[in-house]
Formats: sequence, C-alpha cells, structure tokens
Amino acid sequence: MARLNSWWRVCVVAFCFAAVGLGGLIYVVTVFPVLRLGPGGRAGHTRRVRAVIRWSFGAVIRVLEWGGVMRVEQRNADLLAASRGKPVLVLANHPCYLDILVLLALIPDALCVVKSGVWWNPFYGGVVRAAGYLSNDDPEQLVDACAAALRAGSPLIIFPEGTRTEPGAPLHFMRGAARIALASGAAIQPIVLRCDPPAFTRTGHWYDQPSGGFRLTIEAKPLIGASALLAEESVNGFKPRALTRALERFFTTELEGYERASA
Repeated sequence: MARLNSWWRVCVVAFCFAAVGLGGLIYVVTVFPVLRLGPGGRAGHTRRVRAVIRWSFGAVIRVLEWGGVMRVEQRNADLLAASRGKPVLVLANHPCYLDILVLLALIPDALCVVKSGVWWNPFYGGVVRAAGYLSNDDPEQLVDACAAALRAGSPLIIFPEGTRTEPGAPLHFMRGAARIALASGAAIQPIVLRCDPPAFTRTGHWYDQPSGGFRLTIEAKPLIGASALLAEESVNGFKPRALTRALERFFTTELEGYERASA
C-alpha cells in the first residue's frame, strides 16, 4: 500500500507539471490573445494575464493537496491580505520549487523575477512575457525595472537567495533584493516559508516524494521598512551590504525560532 501511495503522488506531480507546461502553450495561443480585447490597453492585458495565472496556479495547488502531495498552511493571513494590491516588496526564503506557485496564487496582480532560462523556455517563456514578469538577464537594469514596477503600484515577489536553499544549509542572501528595496523605498513584506519534510529541493528529484506528503507553511510578517532594518546594523557607507545582513539575520532568526518551538 505504501508503494502504491508513493506512485500515486508521483503521478499527481507529473500530471501537474505537464498541465503547467502544456497549459502555458495553450494559453499563449488561445487565451492570452483573447484577453487583449478587454479594456485598459497593454496594462489591462497584463493584469488579466496575471489573474489567469493566479487562478491556474491555485488550481494546481488544489490538485496537489487533493492528491496528498502537499498541504498548504497559512499563518497571519490577515497581514498578507492587508498588503494585497499595494506596491510592497515581498521577500521570502526559498526552500521548495513550488514556493513561487503558491505566492503567485495568494498575491493578486503580483510580479516576480524569472531566470533568463525560463524567459526563453518554449513552455513558460510566452507566459512570463505576457504577464510582464521581469528577466534577470541584466542585474543593473533589473534593479531599475523592479523599482519602477513597485513605484507603479505592483507587488513584487523576490527570493533574496536567488535559488532554493539546500535543507539544513544557512541562508545566504544576494544583494539584489536589498538594492531594490533601497532604490524603490517600498515597504518590505517578509514571508517565511517552511517545507516539512523537505521536498522539491535544490538537490532532490521531483519524483522523490515524502511518505505522507509534505506541509508548506506560509507565514506573513508585519510590513517593515529598510530604514528600520538598517537601524540595527553598522552601515559603514554601503547600505545594500548592511541591509542584506539585516535581512539574513531576520529570516534566520524566524526559522530558528520555529525549529526550537517544534523540537
């Protein structure tokens, strides 16, 4: 029975991955062109595309939950709801491949940064371009583009690590998120993600599914400004480095506190 359950979860994951890839192609050819007929010009079109993506990712998550692959648990959902539709910089740690699907499903009209490989991927490229997501091709231009998107009023999701964290490894944030926060002046919405047991990790395979599935916890923290974080640091003239240290300490403290409480 245990082996049958394992194969069932693998089949559910394979179905969802295939649905996301093929669905992206279908949307680009059929749905997204129709959405151009609505009002609001290009801006209105991208908002409608993001709404379709949000609904689709929500459906994928529900299938994964129904199939026993994962359980999504929200904490302080009221804090996340209060920041919806506002130009906030959503910063989250990145333990699981599915993190971005869950966050885009929860935060309406959100933008995110995608790797250049995804930008030109035949299955996903047309989707991310239609949604107005931002490519990380040029780091210097990316900071300006992210700051402009925030000033225009769009929530922006960033993983400061740049890639998924290996289970048990310390957090190591890159400075891009700090530079965007400083350039935009936007409030920071910290989201602490926990995946228990580890699944869809950087070093694992997609078909290595935990027995009994896994729980992905999304805990929203109160909005905080870069200046408040910098007040606890020794800046020494270079704010991005100091703010990056402060963000690393903030997320590390939150994760360690959870682990101690669970022990």
